[in-house]
Amino acid sequence: MIKALVKRYSFFIILFIVTVIVTVFNKELGIKSFGIALSSFKQMTGVVPPIMIMLGLMDVWIPRETMMKYMGDNSGIKGISLAMLIGSIAAGPMYAAFPFTKVLLKKGVKFSNIIIFMNAWCVTKISTLMFEFSSLGYKFTLARLLIDIPGVIIMGYLVQVLMPKNELDRLYSDNLD
Repeated sequence: MIKALVKRYSFFIILFIVTVIVTVFNKELGIKSFGIALSSFKQMTGVVPPIMIMLGLMDVWIPRETMMKYMGDNSGIKGISLAMLIGSIAAGPMYAAFPFTKVLLKKGVKFSNIIIFMNAWCVTKISTLMFEFSSLGYKFTLARLLIDIPGVIIMGYLVQVLMPKNELDRLYSDNLD
């Protein structure tokens, strides 16, 4: 049990030891490193629990068949639109999208729609658009959107086409209960 925990968290343990060593030699830099790590941890604890609750509810309330109907292999433009919409209205940093992606895989969502969702989360998030609109102007924001929306869709299909079939099959089978 302890061996498995050490193996699982070996990267964290090594980084912690390195940071302690850095602190011994350069106290200011070490304290700054620990401060940044603590700040990141606090941010994660504010973001991850609500997302986990939402994912748990989604996992229980939305049947796999429904997700496959609206975002599965035969969903077409409806699946693309839903993936873009969900990614665009999302809140939080990109790392919050990964647990959501796992649920989408479990529910049988088409892989291109998952990639579209993740890309939309990064580049078409409404909160980002509002900031851009107020800071950089509507011309820039609209021009970027006109480039990004087709790019997000193309990227989703391109990744699915380039992904080996056996890898996609493994990805989906690993995420079934």
